[in-house]
Amino acid sequence: MKHFFLFLLLAAQTNILVARQNADKVPFLTKSLSSGTFNSVEVQTSGGSISVAGVSSDFKVEVYVTGNNNKTNLTKEEIQTRINEKYDFNVAVSNNKLTASAKPKERMKDWKEGLSFSFKLFVPVDVAAELTTSGGSINLNNLSGKLDFTTSGGSLHLDKITGKTNGRTSGGSIHVANSKNDIDLSTSGGSIDAENCEGTLKLTTSGGSLNLMDLKGNITAHTSGGSINGSKIEGELLTHTSGGSIHLADLSCSLETSTSGGNIHIAILNPGKYIKISNSAGNVDLQLPKNKGVDLNLNANKIKTDNLESFNGKMTDEQVVGKLNGGGIPVSVNAGSGKINLMFK
Repeated sequence: MKHFFLFLLLAAQTNILVARQNADKVPFLTKSLSSGTFNSVEVQTSGGSISVAGVSSDFKVEVYVTGNNNKTNLTKEEIQTRINEKYDFNVAVSNNKLTASAKPKERMKDWKEGLSFSFKLFVPVDVAAELTTSGGSINLNNLSGKLDFTTSGGSLHLDKITGKTNGRTSGGSIHVANSKNDIDLSTSGGSIDAENCEGTLKLTTSGGSLNLMDLKGNITAHTSGGSINGSKIEGELLTHTSGGSIHLADLSCSLETSTSGGNIHIAILNPGKYIKISNSAGNVDLQLPKNKGVDLNLNANKIKTDNLESFNGKMTDEQVVGKLNGGGIPVSVNAGSGKINLMFK
């Protein structure tokens, strides 16, 4: 008998899992769209995720609806009844704009009666989009129009984005890849990963790390509470942290970087117009290419260098100021009470 009840329990759990999986896979509503009828998109939802993908045909909107607290065993009729009673729900095209929205008609007295609406849009590549969700992630793929989007509680995922982009999240991570032009992304509580991007990039986090890989252009990346890691960066890089270490390698760029609470490790392949490094209390390891003309200005509690041939200037254990290999690119490093280790390769 015990085995029988155990079998029933496992079967019930399996059915719940299948229901949840099906709720994620089977849309509550699918609306097909005609090409040429809209050039902008506006999406608003209070509890779910938003996904927008640029495609060449088969334009459509898919709407996925579940109950709050992941309650997925609602029937389609029950969902429709709740929508009619409690929500302003709209998926329509008007005046060249596609609108997809789900907003409570009034403040929900019992959150268990609420619904979570997620939208998946398949639209022309060049549409402009304005997206807002208070509780889910935002995923964007293969888009070239102007993009403005915000979420209060989810992550941002961008791939193959080439338009002017402005995105914000208050509580999630950010991942952007294979994108270019003008990108401005920020989070108040997560890490940022950027790879294979080009153009003007502004990346800001108040509480996470920065991971920068294969970037070209004018890059500004700041964190208030995490580490910075990067490699293969060209152009200009301005990156700062208030409380973490910095590891940057294979750089071919102008560089300005600083931290107040960790060590700094920098390897330069081909310096740009300048190098400026600051550390309040930690050590700085800096590797420069051999035989490159630079103007050195190093200050620290202790400085260690490789043999400086062709150097003309002042050199002590705490300061090195002068021209190396005839001078050229300004290299300024201030390690405060820490140490500097200067190497050449």
